[in-house]
Amino acid sequence: MFTLQGKTVAFLVAPEGVEEAELTEPWKAVTEAGGTPRLVSLESGKVQAFHHLDRGDAFDVDDVLGSVTADDYDALVLPGGVANPDALRLDRAAVDFTRAFFRAGKPVAAICHAPWTLIEADVVRGRTLTSWPSLRTDLANAGATWVDEPVRVCTDGPNTLVTSRKPDDLPAFGDALVTAFGKA
Repeated sequence: MFTLQGKTVAFLVAPEGVEEAELTEPWKAVTEAGGTPRLVSLESGKVQAFHHLDRGDAFDVDDVLGSVTADDYDALVLPGGVANPDALRLDRAAVDFTRAFFRAGKPVAAICHAPWTLIEADVVRGRTLTSWPSLRTDLANAGATWVDEPVRVCTDGPNTLVTSRKPDDLPAFGDALVTAFGKA
């Protein structure tokens, strides 16, 4: 088991629409491994999570884009939900923040629809990853190879990229991201 002691992990989410389990389960994995998770969003205050289409809990934002950079963190987690990554990919600061982790060679983990943000950041070309199945064509059009697996760890690029398909894959996703972040 890898430790994340001394590592700070950014969890980037939009103000509304993150799939709650895809935020809370990886957050728990980071915490249990000794890391420090930080909730990063486009605005201060709270973010509204969802259980599919139903409102879930709200979570306090720790850091606001524009006041932090990728240099402030050791790794990045991009939770899914449909509305969350759709909002992030339209926000230049969120796309730039995401791209900066790749340029710095820092590990990134994305689940479900979160690879939409990766596509917008133009960081999936030549990479192999998984996602919610409806992103398959989007990823292929962006130059990625899509696979239908619970978790995929890709090291064919400037950093380690961990991806998963859906909430059912969260145990494997948590284990893989802790390992990847711990090795970095």
